[in-house]
Amino acid sequence: MRYSKLFGKTLRTAPKEAESASHKLLARGGFIDQLAAGIYTFLPLGWRVHNKIAGIIREEMDHLGGQEFSMPVLAPKALWQETGRWETIDPPLFVTRDRHDKEYALGPTHEEVVTDLARRFVKSYKDLPFAAYQIQDKFRNELRATGGLLRTREFFMKDLYSFHTDEKDFQEYFKKAIEAYSKIFDRLGLKILVSQASGGSIGGDTTYEFQVPAAVGEDIVFFCKACGFAINRQFADEKAVKDKCPECKSRLDQTNAIEAGQVFSLGTKYSKALGATFVDKDGKEKPIVMGCYGIGIGRLMATIVEVSHDEKGIVWPETIAPFDIHLVSIGNDGQVNQKADEIYERLLKKDKEVLFDDREESPGVKLADADLIGIPQRFVVSEKTLAEDSVEVKKRSEKNVKLTKISDLS
Repeated sequence: MRYSKLFGKTLRTAPKEAESASHKLLARGGFIDQLAAGIYTFLPLGWRVHNKIAGIIREEMDHLGGQEFSMPVLAPKALWQETGRWETIDPPLFVTRDRHDKEYALGPTHEEVVTDLARRFVKSYKDLPFAAYQIQDKFRNELRATGGLLRTREFFMKDLYSFHTDEKDFQEYFKKAIEAYSKIFDRLGLKILVSQASGGSIGGDTTYEFQVPAAVGEDIVFFCKACGFAINRQFADEKAVKDKCPECKSRLDQTNAIEAGQVFSLGTKYSKALGATFVDKDGKEKPIVMGCYGIGIGRLMATIVEVSHDEKGIVWPETIAPFDIHLVSIGNDGQVNQKADEIYERLLKKDKEVLFDDREESPGVKLADADLIGIPQRFVVSEKTLAEDSVEVKKRSEKNVKLTKISDLS
């Protein structure tokens, strides 16, 4: 991609309302643009990152046996009334009416819709277990959308749902799901605390949050360095967990953290409410045992920026950077521009993803933008480097630069 043709450019200053580091840097770097409170456009740079995060999640969900599908965003009022959540879910639903005056909710989550599917498709124990997931637009009627992508009103979420004949089968899958989530966050370069928590308006008797320690985090997590136990402070108050670890009796530390994902043991809460049953081997009708597993992709993107940036800008992990290489031509010399074009084409032929800064801008602006955008490798072409038949190569995460022969570029 030639930067001169890229839709969305860097900003010299952050939006006035931006408070968190991720909001400031993602806006300044040309990754997102705010339309209204809690509502954002993902510009091309941001959408590339978003899709790479989704791709990693999709791979792990497929390995977990999840089948990808897509459910409607709109769900009729009657379905929400069957579970009693039309009036009680928090945050409250975004509600809309069609031209026939029928009410619908814009889905913040899809337990009702997926359980309705299960009650119509699942008949026998032979249909179980199964798991299905989607990566889809969600809507939450937040009282106060804050922190840029950390708390929004519209967002993309991966939500997986699993269906089982009994608690034993569910628990085996639940453990595998937690392992899959841990692998996702590891691939994204995030250190997490698997924290016990309340199920909130989703429900369930066992819930775990995947918390990323960060100063900007709204949650406070108590954790044990000795054995790895962790618990959300609000849930700790409910369970009367104080200063000592209930597992090994060591002292508990605490940290602010961002919730990057959550898994729920739903039991039969939704299947009983909606009549989602199956016939077992003995011919008895039983409610389906369920679990659900969510990750907000935009929030995850912002979380990565919160823990991976410096005073100059973002430092993207290689796995989700918008491009592999940021190629910068310095100077308006015709030979430099021609050689930079040749290098760009050469890298593309080697299947490298390259952002080529071919703009007529000063070296200072180009280099500052490269640091702000945070692509893992920066290649600089100038009269000085061409005199050595080389390019200057610098990793975004390192201070040192080196000259690399053009013939050795890969």
